[in-house]
Amino acid sequence: MSDLSGHAAERVRPLIRVRQFRDFLDRQVATSELDSIADVARWSGSSTNTQPWRFIVLRDRAAIKRIADAAMPQTRGLLTAPAAIAIVLPDEQGQAVSHAYDEGRAAERILIAASMLGLGAGISWIMPDYRDAIRGILGLPKDRFVRTIVAIGHPSEAAMRPKSAPGAARLPRSEVVLEEKWPQG
Repeated sequence: MSDLSGHAAERVRPLIRVRQFRDFLDRQVATSELDSIADVARWSGSSTNTQPWRFIVLRDRAAIKRIADAAMPQTRGLLTAPAAIAIVLPDEQGQAVSHAYDEGRAAERILIAASMLGLGAGISWIMPDYRDAIRGILGLPKDRFVRTIVAIGHPSEAAMRPKSAPGAARLPRSEVVLEEKWPQG
């Protein structure tokens, strides 16, 4: 079967271009954009379709900054974020791995959706010692917690600059992508 709509590598290039941003302009994100991103997250796949996550869309900069301040340094990307989406999970015994998998899928789709809309996004982790503080800020019940909050906004000029020299951001393909089996030798 031939590729009628262009070279495969060019077609997936937008996914390769998705990256993390942790510094944003002082500019609001449109409600329609946040709604669209939240819907993409909602439609993420989940293990046995359990859909364990709930998403809290945050537009209140003061609340976002309180979250950032409460859980530093992993939340530094929230300091300038005009919006964010918190991924809320149930605290269920025996489901940690399944829920973490689903959470990661949703977080990555939020990054991709933001990129497709010309926005930037960055994942912030809430370490276990800070989860009660975040639970309080977000008004969560005791059986729910947040480990991932995705900052969303218009990236600053500094954030847009490459973090690595050209060709140094990723290991060479030959070291990462293997054919058929692990190399012998």
